[in-house]
Amino acid sequence: MPGTSTHLIKLSVGTESVESLTEWQETARLRWPDKQPRHVTRMWPKRADEVLNGGSIYWVIKGVILCRQRILALEEVIREDGIRRCGIKLDRPLIRVEATPKRAFQGWRYLPPSDAPADLSAARAREEKLPPELQSALAEIGVR
Repeated sequence: MPGTSTHLIKLSVGTESVESLTEWQETARLRWPDKQPRHVTRMWPKRADEVLNGGSIYWVIKGVILCRQRILALEEVIREDGIRRCGIKLDRPLIRVEATPKRAFQGWRYLPPSDAPADLSAARAREEKLPPELQSALAEIGVR
């Protein structure tokens, strides 16, 4: 698609690993009619066109960016409290990326494509997974 693209970055609070994020999403997605996972947030991206132009959400797990998911759509979600929220509809596979340390922050942030960690090759994605703390320590010293 022509035009500018950008990504989102979000802490996956309470998640211990990419596998536990996958497990949580597999359960949570069943509540949606199309069975696609979503992340529901209070704020609607002002740069929605850029996010929907090939953007992904990059997940920070225990202080390390470890994976991403392609963003399929942004949908209005109104819960029991009547407040309008943004449902970020996500593609199902979590794509592992180079472990990149990231300090804690609240909510989500924009992530320019130039700052996004590279996807791991298929061979690297199948390697035995290191604990996030070790991945973070290695990334801090430049080992990816």
